[in-house]
Amino acid sequence: MAGNRGTVRGASHFDAGEDAQKLRKAMKGLGTDEDAIIDILAHRNLAQRQEVKMTYKATIGRDLMNDLKSELSGKFEKVLLALMTPITLYDVEELKRAMKGAGTDEGCLIEILASRNNEEIRRINETYKHQYGSTLEEDIVSDTSSMFRRVLVSLATGNRDESNYVDEAQAKQDAECLYEAGEKRWGTDEAQFMTVLCTRNRNHLLRVFDEYRKIADKDITESIKSEMSGDLEDALLAIVKCMRSRTAYFAERLYKSMKGLGTDDDTLIRLMVSRCEIDMIDIKADFKRMYGKSLYAFIKGDTSGDYRKVLLLLCGGDD
Repeated sequence: MAGNRGTVRGASHFDAGEDAQKLRKAMKGLGTDEDAIIDILAHRNLAQRQEVKMTYKATIGRDLMNDLKSELSGKFEKVLLALMTPITLYDVEELKRAMKGAGTDEGCLIEILASRNNEEIRRINETYKHQYGSTLEEDIVSDTSSMFRRVLVSLATGNRDESNYVDEAQAKQDAECLYEAGEKRWGTDEAQFMTVLCTRNRNHLLRVFDEYRKIADKDITESIKSEMSGDLEDALLAIVKCMRSRTAYFAERLYKSMKGLGTDDDTLIRLMVSRCEIDMIDIKADFKRMYGKSLYAFIKGDTSGDYRKVLLLLCGGDD
C-alpha cells in the first residue's frame, strides 16, 4: 500500500502494560471512566490494541473483551469491541451478522465483498470457515437468491483478474456485450453483466466503461439503474463504483448511513472502524468534495455522547 492514509496512528510511546492497568482502573469499582477508555483505545493502532488485549489477560488475568462488554453498552460498546477485533475477523463477524436471524443486511454483504481484493477475500473465507464451521459461500447461498446470489458467490470466490493488462479489443467487445445484454434488447441478460463486472481487472473495466459510454451514449451506472432493480442493482453499482474509486464509494455509503431520518449505525460503525487505519483521509476528502460538508460535521450532527466522541476521533479532526 502506498503510504498510510489512515487517520488513526499508533502511539509513539506505547506501553501495553501501562495501558492494561489504566483500562482495568477505568472499569473497576463503581461507574466506568469512559473517557479514559476512549483515550487509550482510539489513540492506538490495531496491532497495539491486540497487544494490550494480550497483556491485559497476562497481567490482570481477565479478558478485556468481556470486561468491556460488561461495563459498556449500546453503540459505544459496539464501536470499541469493533476496534479491538482484528481486521479480517471483523469483516467475517459483520458478514455473519448480515445473514443471521430474520432479514438480511444486503448492503453489508455487498459493501464488504465488492470492495475487498482477492487476498483479503481469501483470508475472509479461511477465517469464516474457522469461526463458524460453514463456508461463506454456503451461508450466502442459503440466505440469498437468484442473480443477486450468483453475484455474491462470484465475488466471494476472490477470483478477479488483478493484473493491469488491458486488451483493447476485449474491452470493446465487453462493452458491446453489456450494451447488447441490456439497453439494446427487451429484458436484460444479467449473467452477462455479472461475468464482465465480477471477473475483469480494474484497468480493463475502466476502459470498458469508457467504451460503453461511446456505444450507449450514457454511463454504465445509468444503464444498470434502468435495467436492474433491488439488491442486484445495488451490487452491480457497488462494483462499478469500487472500480472507479473505492474511497468515493465508502464516502457515499457513509453519507447514506446518516442522511435523512434515523442513522444506519451498523454501516457507520463498520466503515469508520474498518477504514480508519487504511484510507480515511481520502474518504474524508471525497466526502467533502461530493457533499460539500465535512464527514466530521456530519457525524457530529448525527450522533451523541461517548459514541460521538469515539467516532470523531476515528474521523481524525474536521477539515
